[in-house]
Amino acid sequence: MKVIVVGLGIQGRKRKEVAGSDVVATIDPVMAGADAQRLEDIPLSTYDAALVCTPDGPKVELLTYLLSHGKHVLVEKPLVAAENSALEQLKYLGDQHGAVCYTAYNHRFEPHLISVKKLLEQQRIGRVYRCRMFYGNGTARDVRNSAWRDRGLGVIPDLASHMLDLCLFFFGQPSGGPRVWTYERHENVACDHFLMGFPESSPVLALEGTLLSWRNTFGLDLFGETGSIHVNGLCKWGPTSLIVRNRILPSGKPDEDVHPLEQKDPTWAAEYKYFRDLCVTGGTNISNDIWINGVLNELGRTLGVEMLA
Repeated sequence: MKVIVVGLGIQGRKRKEVAGSDVVATIDPVMAGADAQRLEDIPLSTYDAALVCTPDGPKVELLTYLLSHGKHVLVEKPLVAAENSALEQLKYLGDQHGAVCYTAYNHRFEPHLISVKKLLEQQRIGRVYRCRMFYGNGTARDVRNSAWRDRGLGVIPDLASHMLDLCLFFFGQPSGGPRVWTYERHENVACDHFLMGFPESSPVLALEGTLLSWRNTFGLDLFGETGSIHVNGLCKWGPTSLIVRNRILPSGKPDEDVHPLEQKDPTWAAEYKYFRDLCVTGGTNISNDIWINGVLNELGRTLGVEMLA
């Protein structure tokens, strides 16, 4: 498969490395070393698919061009628009032209999170009462210094979109609307710390994200009727652990199984392979994007902030 990389920022360079010899051209309007500044400058006959790694604003226009010409697309998350109808149109174009439109949520390929999915399918901790996630990094200053990132809903589309996708991965679409419990601007113009959730859903979902965690952190806690499941860390940041605890009745210190893991981040290569396979079999995850986009826009309306401001 012949692919092009659109956008040579941090994500684009990672995608280019993983795609390796599949890459036939790169496009970036400002980055030195790109083969072209405009997508339209690359002949359509020279590639089959595109890896779109641009800021959020131009994504829909770029994807419209690519899907209209029957080109498969992997696009960096989040795929967002002011109205869901824009994403529904992308789905229509992909269906009409036989092109895959896949939004990259690489945490679905994290080894411990795959294990969590299997444990839930096995009902390992019975009925799940509550799911809590925390996702933090220390990029507040980088975001503040960016020409395009410190705006709109700030950290929410970036980190909440990952957690919303994991909610879909584990449980399917939650019931009830989202609630914002805290929305803070400590160092940035836009939000740099949030706590949100779905209190009416089963399980109850609580999602917290921040740009003010000076050590990169991911945590998942699931509390169920017969035990609990906990994930600490992601492979890209070093050692991670999966802990499964068995509830003791009527009360007491639980037995636990601890599964440590330390390896290089496998998710980018696994996700690219998944995308290549999709390009053969067909398929899309854009229905997930439509739901995530609706949630983010609803949060924006609640907070009086345009998501893509």
